[in-house]
Amino acid sequence: MNRGELNRLIERYYNGESAEEEELALRELFQSDDAPDGYADEKALFGYYESAGMIPAPSFDFESRILEGINASGLESKPLKSGRYLLPWLSAAATVLILFGSWFFFVHNRLAEDTYTDPKIAYAETMKILMDVSTKMNRGTRALEPISKIDQMASQSMKAVSRSTGRIGKNLEDIGNVLEPLGKAGK
Repeated sequence: MNRGELNRLIERYYNGESAEEEELALRELFQSDDAPDGYADEKALFGYYESAGMIPAPSFDFESRILEGINASGLESKPLKSGRYLLPWLSAAATVLILFGSWFFFVHNRLAEDTYTDPKIAYAETMKILMDVSTKMNRGTRALEPISKIDQMASQSMKAVSRSTGRIGKNLEDIGNVLEPLGKAGK
């Protein structure tokens, strides 16, 4: 058998298109010592088939015997009844969670109590906390100073533009006053 024909048979075998006679020819070729070089994988594959032996086909009544065995063992599928037992447990768990949540809400939700008995110490602590907050807020507003400078520059620029437009308007008015007598004289 030449390599071209051998490659065609192997390709048909792997695609599942080979006939039984072709498979038998491949099996005999790769089990013999005449197998060509370069086909080590196929030789190992067909060697495995030979060592594993032929697996007999199941008998005609194989499926019915399996089903009879299953029915005889009593392992028929039964509907699960876990829902009947699971629902009371879930209800009890939900009740416990609601009770615990209510207890936590009502018992631990008291008004804040005084932590200081001396009003002077309470005042000093309050001032200390407020100073800390004020310091942090001032630090944050310092970062906004460049923005206020930009705003000041924009307002100064707008004032300069307003002054310029005012002067231009006044000069145009003056030019109009000069041109008016000239226009009347030309008529």
